Amino acid sequence: MVSPYERYVLPWLFEHACGVGPIQQKRAGLVPRAQGRVLEIGIGTGHNMAFYDADRVTEVIAVDPAEQMHDKARARAAAAGIDVRVLGLSAESIPLEDGEIDTVVTTFTLCSIPDPAAALAEMRRVLRPGGELLFCEHGLAPTDRVRKWQRRLNPVQRRIAGGCQFDRDVPSLVRGSFEVTTLEEGYFPGPKFASYLYTGTAG
Repeated sequence: MVSPYERYVLPWLFEHACGVGPIQQKRAGLVPRAQGRVLEIGIGTGHNMAFYDADRVTEVIAVDPAEQMHDKARARAAAAGIDVRVLGLSAESIPLEDGEIDTVVTTFTLCSIPDPAAALAEMRRVLRPGGELLFCEHGLAPTDRVRKWQRRLNPVQRRIAGGCQFDRDVPSLVRGSFEVTTLEEGYFPGPKFASYLYTGTAG
């Protein structure tokens, strides 16, 4: 059962925290690469919808267990002219056939999936040979001082932000199932414990 906090406060937090200018700029540089049949992991309130190229994308299938956010995501997809199907599921078990997806998109999602390695293995399974994973995720910072703060704050972060963790080692997780083809990393504006980004592609 969804608590009042999860129903009303979490969507507001995600809507504002994940829609700030620097994050939107990262989305704008990555999401337009998507083509064909797209699987989006963790659609949230649909911040990526405005950045898909409707001429390149035939369909977006999205998985996200937070069903209280789906209506907002669908509205954004409709405004962008994107055909989207949203499933209220976590990504560790994706109800699609092997190799039926052309592009997988995951942005600011691996931090909160309970078993990200299992989810990435599923993404690999449903992605066709030659398909592409596009990812932009916050995660483990490069310095010990910031990492200590990430680990210190994780218990509070998980409680207030839907299971989000600050210190996921994104490149290592992705490389467990994919070959990384491009990778950019660095801080974006904000507290360092929450703002180290990994952006890239893999296949």
